[in-house]
Amino acid sequence: MKYFKIPGRAIGVGKPVYIIAEIGSNFDGSLEQAKKLVDLAKECGADSAKFQCFNADKIICRETFENMSFEFQAKWRKSVYQVYKDAEFPREWTRGLADYCKIKGIDFISSPYDEEAVDLLDKVGVKFFKIGSGEVTNLDFLKYVASKGRPIALSVGAATMKEIEEAVRAIRGTGNNKLLLMQCVTNYPSPLEEANLKVIQTLSKKFRVQAGYSDHTPGTLIPVAAVALGASMIEKHFTFDISREGPDHSYALDVPAFSKMVNEIRTLEKAFGNGKKKIQPCEKITKVLQRRSIFAAREIKKGQKITAGMLTILRPEKGLLPKFLNKVVGRTAKGDIKKSEPITWKNV
Repeated sequence: MKYFKIPGRAIGVGKPVYIIAEIGSNFDGSLEQAKKLVDLAKECGADSAKFQCFNADKIICRETFENMSFEFQAKWRKSVYQVYKDAEFPREWTRGLADYCKIKGIDFISSPYDEEAVDLLDKVGVKFFKIGSGEVTNLDFLKYVASKGRPIALSVGAATMKEIEEAVRAIRGTGNNKLLLMQCVTNYPSPLEEANLKVIQTLSKKFRVQAGYSDHTPGTLIPVAAVALGASMIEKHFTFDISREGPDHSYALDVPAFSKMVNEIRTLEKAFGNGKKKIQPCEKITKVLQRRSIFAAREIKKGQKITAGMLTILRPEKGLLPKFLNKVVGRTAKGDIKKSEPITWKNV
């Protein structure tokens, strides 16, 4: 697929990378803070501000999680259920925040985790559904999302190729072919050495889709590298203060870091060029300085037959190129040629 098309924009070959500021739970239960983060995301150059539309009781089994706490969740001061409960985005805020984003000129995106959330976001008019990695094997849910006919960006963290194939088949089976896949490593933060960036190309080639990267590594290196490897969409957690308490703040990028990432991506896009090899404007001088040409190694008199010993090949490129040396040898000088004078077709 050459492009992943959303309303008003094509994402893909030769187009600017689409950058998602994943706000997640970093609004800390405050609508005003959510709006503040939208404003800051816009200022940083993000294309969309993303939230999550879930209900704690519909996404986790409270009783089971009371007896288990692993990886990043082990660092949480509250129970897993309570953290999810505190992170819920009130659904009654959705329409208002979507309208606010529209006024601010930034896309409103939210990840749904139940069918009611899908219906709500569909009515709000999200440009596409961003589906988290945890739903890759939730095939009936994926089919329900796809049935809305909107484009889908699906993260595939912690998934095997077989599971991804099943998810893609489920989505496309509804007749919805508007799909983008996002490589992701689901740990918070995830190790740089496990980013597996080349999967971006694998996904794109195997499923004939545009591919992106949903990043949880520290810093900006991995998302910028992902773009270099062909990612057309980047998702990165965003906050205004990484020291704030909450599950998403610590591994998010703050305003300066997120701005840096966006600027690096936009600079990289300019550096891609158009694939046509040519001499760049900045090379025109260095081309002359670094290339060699034919010079007189000694004084040559008018009418004198030129031998190889009379010539030398040196920088800069002021005379004939070295490839013409054999064609110069054996000719005669049209006039006196001084030592170190460039040899041209005018003087032989």
